[in-house]
Amino acid sequence: MTTQITAGVKVSVDVIYQPEYSNPEKLHYMFSYQITIENLSDNTIQLLGRHWDIFDSIGDFKQVDGEGVVGEQPVLGPGELHRYVSGCNLKSEMGYMEGYYEMMREVDGNIFLVDIPRFNLIASFKLN
Repeated sequence: MTTQITAGVKVSVDVIYQPEYSNPEKLHYMFSYQITIENLSDNTIQLLGRHWDIFDSIGDFKQVDGEGVVGEQPVLGPGELHRYVSGCNLKSEMGYMEGYYEMMREVDGNIFLVDIPRFNLIASFKLN
């Protein structure tokens, strides 16, 4: 698990290689990741958007921006958490992702960024 705290928000990531959805012969490697966002601050916050930088070991790079996460813009009170699962496919068996969430403090409407820590996407057969 990879974890980072930014501005009182803890982001933790777990990654699983999905061999049943991958096809190495066609350069398709599928990964799922579960992210837990925990509000450690004293303020209610809302997740508005996300930004991803996705790197593939063959040299591909892509950026993904969008509203919310998996169609939701969760509101988290102090001590609350939100967990979701999503996925990413690469053309090689290794890469990584990192990025940030755009959050808003409910009390004053201030927008702030929360880092998503860099996490590796590595097919399990590469670890042996």
